[in-house]
Amino acid sequence: MASVRIPSLMRDLTHGADVVQAPGRTVRQVFEALDAAYPGIRARLLEEGELRPDLAVAVDGETTVLGLLQPVGENSEVLILPAISGG
Repeated sequence: MASVRIPSLMRDLTHGADVVQAPGRTVRQVFEALDAAYPGIRARLLEEGELRPDLAVAVDGETTVLGLLQPVGENSEVLILPAISGG
C-alpha cells in the first residue's frame, strides 16, 4: 500500500493522522480508497472529478504530470500539497 501524507488542513478527516496507508495503482484509485476509509476526503481533494486547482500531488517526490492517472507503486509515497502560485 502507498503511504499518503495528509496536509494539516485535512487531518480532521483522518483523526489527526499525518500519514495513512491506501491501496491503488493510480492517484485516483488511492484517493477513492482514502474516501472509503475517511469519508469526506474526496470532496476536499476533487472538484467535478478532477484534482482541485488549489492542490498538487507528488508521487515519490515527483509532481504528477498525469494528474489522477499518475501510476502509484506498492511502496510509493503520495504527497498532497497546496498548489504554489507566483505573483
